[in-house]
Amino acid sequence: MAGKVDLLIRNERKNEYRAVEELTREAFWNLYVPGCSEHFCLYNMRGSNDFIPELDFVAELNGKVIGNIVYTRGKVIDNAGKTYEVISFGPVSVLPAYQKQGVGSALIKYSLDKAKSLGFTAVLIYGDPRYYHRFGFRCAERYDISNSEGKFAVALMGLELLPGALREMSGRFIESEVYKINENDFLKYENTFPPKDKAVTESQAEFKILVSLFY
Repeated sequence: MAGKVDLLIRNERKNEYRAVEELTREAFWNLYVPGCSEHFCLYNMRGSNDFIPELDFVAELNGKVIGNIVYTRGKVIDNAGKTYEVISFGPVSVLPAYQKQGVGSALIKYSLDKAKSLGFTAVLIYGDPRYYHRFGFRCAERYDISNSEGKFAVALMGLELLPGALREMSGRFIESEVYKINENDFLKYENTFPPKDKAVTESQAEFKILVSLFY
């Protein structure tokens, strides 16, 4: 990436919300499913108490916003009903022309350092272990943390920002409601964007396998 040294990571501004949603739509279009809904999740976050504005960052290259990462609050509930706070990130969005050039990694590393400095102790995410292991994420099963249905999932991973934090909170991971999609609301929102062609891709097949791996 030409001018990588000029990459600036900073907090997103409210007047950039729509542009970043457009960026997110471009980043995820046809990646995991025909079309995408990650930009709608991002839109829903803005008005949610789970949204953490201090951990909402954009990557700017030579004055152009090319990437974004956002965080939400989640929780782990143990068998006795005790609740522990965790945080999650996603979507992590990078414009297609700048993907595979270190922008996403820079956003993740920067935001994790900020999260730690703000006193957050643990991060749980759903993603591809082949990618997220490089940041220190490990399968949540090693911490006895399952998904909301009580099943262990290959895609569910955890990272301790405070050593030992996740070992203190075994149970079910409950992510923010902002990731749940109401189809009617989504269609109304999607109609505010220019039409794009949907397609079936190889990455969708890989994603389908990953999210089906429960045990």
